[in-house]
Amino acid sequence: MKMTEEQLDQFLKQTSQTSLSPTELLSKFLEGPAGTSQESAIQSRIQRAGFPTEATLESYDWTRNPKSIRKETFLELASAQFIQRKENVAFVGASGLGKTHLIQAVGRKCCALGYRVRYETSASLIETLNKARAIKALTPKVKKYCSYDLLVIDEFGFEKLERKEVPEALSLLYKVIDGRNRRSSTAIITNVNLKDWTDYLGDPPMTMALLDRVIDQTNIIAFSGKTVRGPIEGQT
Repeated sequence: MKMTEEQLDQFLKQTSQTSLSPTELLSKFLEGPAGTSQESAIQSRIQRAGFPTEATLESYDWTRNPKSIRKETFLELASAQFIQRKENVAFVGASGLGKTHLIQAVGRKCCALGYRVRYETSASLIETLNKARAIKALTPKVKKYCSYDLLVIDEFGFEKLERKEVPEALSLLYKVIDGRNRRSSTAIITNVNLKDWTDYLGDPPMTMALLDRVIDQTNIIAFSGKTVRGPIEGQT
């Protein structure tokens, strides 16, 4: 990215009183455009990720449940080492504990580190896949979802209506999760305890196959404590 005239004038003013060598001056001159270009790339990745809010780790209220929701856990995820290891993440717990906030915050940090992230709810993912299936474009759409370094599937288990309208919903989700398994990282955000998935989702064989992929090489993080609506005792 080129430096604007205004940026060049500011640079010359800042360096006019220094005693930098020609090499140091050139290096400092090149830092500006490079930094601007990098910031632009980060913002582009964040925009393409599709996060619905501006949630960050800094804006989360860490004082609400300091014992059960520890900041260190999410700082570790924000380092993106789990993506390097091609591991998955599952946030499990009641509504109102900050699961969506924190996965978006982690996703933003991963974007800043250069990773391609995509945020979807399970309902929006099912809708997109079903539309692609209807026009015989399911395979390239699945490949697209499999191309992200981190795919976030939020509100997993909320999409009862969509599953009634789309009988193939679990099969469609399975295609994406199976295609990503051990190749890239997937984050599942749900208020349904993993042991209850079969009863909740129905279709035991498909649910078990899906669950096997979801928990394979997965960091399962249980959320409990005081929600924005009040305390939840024993919630995992």
